[in-house]
Amino acid sequence: MKMTHPTRFVRIALSLLLAVGSIHAESAIPEADSTPQSLLRVNSTNQVYELFQPWIKKPPFSRRGLGALIEGNRILVTAELVANSTFIELEKPTSARKSTATVERIDYDCNLAVLRPTDPNFLEGMKPLALNGPLKVGEEATVLQLEPNGDIAETSGRITSISVGGYPSESGSLLLFKLGAPLQQRDGSFTLPAVRDGRLIGMVMRYDARNQSADIVPTAVIRHFLAELDSPTYQGFARLGIVFAPLRDPQLRRYIGLEEPGGIYVTDIAPRGSADMAGIQKGDTILAVDGVPLDQDGNYEDADYGRILFSHFTNTIKHPGAVVPLKILRNGQVLEIPVTMRVADREQAISETHLSEEAPKYVILGGLVFIELSRPYLKEWGGKWASNAPQRLVYYDTFQNELPADRGRIIILSQVLPTPDTLGYEDLENIVVTKVNGHPIKSLTDLSEAAAKPIDGFQKIEFEEDPKILFLDAASVQSNAENLKKHYALPTLERL
Repeated sequence: MKMTHPTRFVRIALSLLLAVGSIHAESAIPEADSTPQSLLRVNSTNQVYELFQPWIKKPPFSRRGLGALIEGNRILVTAELVANSTFIELEKPTSARKSTATVERIDYDCNLAVLRPTDPNFLEGMKPLALNGPLKVGEEATVLQLEPNGDIAETSGRITSISVGGYPSESGSLLLFKLGAPLQQRDGSFTLPAVRDGRLIGMVMRYDARNQSADIVPTAVIRHFLAELDSPTYQGFARLGIVFAPLRDPQLRRYIGLEEPGGIYVTDIAPRGSADMAGIQKGDTILAVDGVPLDQDGNYEDADYGRILFSHFTNTIKHPGAVVPLKILRNGQVLEIPVTMRVADREQAISETHLSEEAPKYVILGGLVFIELSRPYLKEWGGKWASNAPQRLVYYDTFQNELPADRGRIIILSQVLPTPDTLGYEDLENIVVTKVNGHPIKSLTDLSEAAAKPIDGFQKIEFEEDPKILFLDAASVQSNAENLKKHYALPTLERL
């Protein structure tokens, strides 16, 4: 679910931009406090694939954060801390005793992960943190950090806002706390727990040093994550799958015949999403969710958090499989339509918003490198990727919901490796493939299968842009395949 005019959120890494805080806001926790027995240093070595050359990995790097021990001998951290990890080490802050760990579950949508130590006795003597209940704006909370000697420093602040906001994966929005607090620069602060009265209120995942504001994954999201983890099959967070516009315009309200004071206007539907499968249509007006009326911006009155966007109810309070009745206005008639909440089908995405830890797919044909378009690929152009990356590809990624439902994945010729078969084509890059040997291309599997059927001894490849078409000698491509692998140290010519 997203609004028609979403606000982009600038992510700032905690470990780089923690501000120098006020001395009066920070103090050491007394030794008698049980909190030290609930925290662990988490050191993660991470290594991601080089998406410009998807057959190799980038050099490894390290991230250090602070994990919270919770019930079930689980260590809670953010997903970003251990994403693409190759080695995870846990360390007790007081004794410096260490253990390796494995990821039990990671969910990039909610930016959470749980770890388990490989040493079954490592957590003996430690005390899990209980989860706190809902908070209100203005209430105080404390962010915990570690000094080099293992002492815990706490920085107090106040909740400045509670809203539904963007998470790092950019795949959707979930409940988000903002905490105003002057955090100091300390090693190992990529992930930090926040507490109130000795109970966990959430995990800090971002910090804006300029505004001294921390973004926190709250316990409502954590509880949903853990409940899914304890279910027979982990599904994650469901999505309603609509794009909507507020109904503040009195002329639009009059045009659709809306007399009720609230409601939102559905401008688009995600193909095969929850709303689409239930029969919700473009042009419908959603008046209420589960009997609770919506205002003109899509907010409802939540028992815990007050006025907040309805997607908190559909995405977090409700789990996949739950049925949520929607009261809608369609063509002057008020209807109630039951919607079974479903998780977004990533296989149907035209351009992935984030990639799993699996190796990226690619096909190399005679030196032509073909990949699937994804937002992580576009982000290889840096922080200003939206303006620096090829604009046609940015458009496809940004407005993929407006493309035909059967469009399939967008396959691009990302680059050309110079070979005897690609002479004259070396400058081609980042152009969209439409057909190979007359077969429409909607996946890399389509491309691989089509390449096995050359036309009159040639590979005929068609594109959206110039050159509209190119040819490769199929026999030459096949005979040069081993030399191509050896020359460029390629482990394989395709990974599907």
